[in-house]
Amino acid sequence: MRRPATDRRPSRGLGTALLRMVGWRLAFAAPLLLAVTVGMFALAQASPFDPVRQYLGDRAMVTDPAVVERIRANWGIDRPILEQYATWLGNLVRGDLGDSRSLHLPVLQVIAERLPWTLLATSAAIVLMLAASLVAGTVAAWRRDSWLDRLITGGAFANEAAPVFWFGLLAIWVFAVELRWLPAGGLTDAASATVEAGDVVTHMILPVTVLAISQSSWLVLYVRESVIGALREDFVVGARARGLRERTVVVRHALRSALLPFLTLLGARIPELVTGAILVETVFSWPGVASASVQAALAVDFPLLAALTLLGTLAVVGGNLLADVAYTIADPRVRTLGVG
Repeated sequence: MRRPATDRRPSRGLGTALLRMVGWRLAFAAPLLLAVTVGMFALAQASPFDPVRQYLGDRAMVTDPAVVERIRANWGIDRPILEQYATWLGNLVRGDLGDSRSLHLPVLQVIAERLPWTLLATSAAIVLMLAASLVAGTVAAWRRDSWLDRLITGGAFANEAAPVFWFGLLAIWVFAVELRWLPAGGLTDAASATVEAGDVVTHMILPVTVLAISQSSWLVLYVRESVIGALREDFVVGARARGLRERTVVVRHALRSALLPFLTLLGARIPELVTGAILVETVFSWPGVASASVQAALAVDFPLLAALTLLGTLAVVGGNLLADVAYTIADPRVRTLGVG
């Protein structure tokens, strides 16, 4: 039986809105990434640190100046900055990111080996953060002005003021040093010759929990305020008047309505999540790309640092795009008004 044309209109409208949005975001991403590369090279040129001397370390004091100049020539950093940029950009377009000077490996290999561990830890932290924060924020709004509400909001403000690295060190001291319940860091035990799933899960607990809790304060407070506002809406009052249970009113009516703007807000907080991942991976010696960026910065390893900076920029752009796509799918008014 042929489906009526009216049944296909929402689907076509949604597809058109999504294609238009993705097209605009991709058109915006290209000059943004180009501007990031220009900024990276400008900062590298203005940096007072010499990558060759940083690479040589203590040997720089006794190394023949001719050898130092030969290293500069091999790396191409003795050429004008515009020539260096053109060469690097051309290699980037061809998929050649160069070699890491600190890890002595191709940059693509470093990213391929470390990116899965960062995605694993970050994805688990996002899931935990969303689940815990939605529950805590909803309960705080439901029990507004009670001791439970004050406890949750007070804890959220205190958590927001605590540095991520301090929270991580505190977790290590309590659960790894004093209680000895969990390992202090790393991917597996030092004596382990293989990577076992159970060992990885055990080592993930502390870094994932710290990253999730450290980034959850804004979400708890946002959900609380949004649910409180939604509870005053007419449709919620009407649901209560129809005799629905309070839990049904809060979860199925107030919470669902309050979470629409949250989709966009979550994408806007991706940069903070990336920053938190850098600190957490460094504190817990997690072998991801975030901790590699710290190592690259300390070693003035420009090829690796440039690639990781572009990767972080792509993560921010992609996170905002996914948030906008989710908002467009969730709220028909966006595609009806042609927003995007």
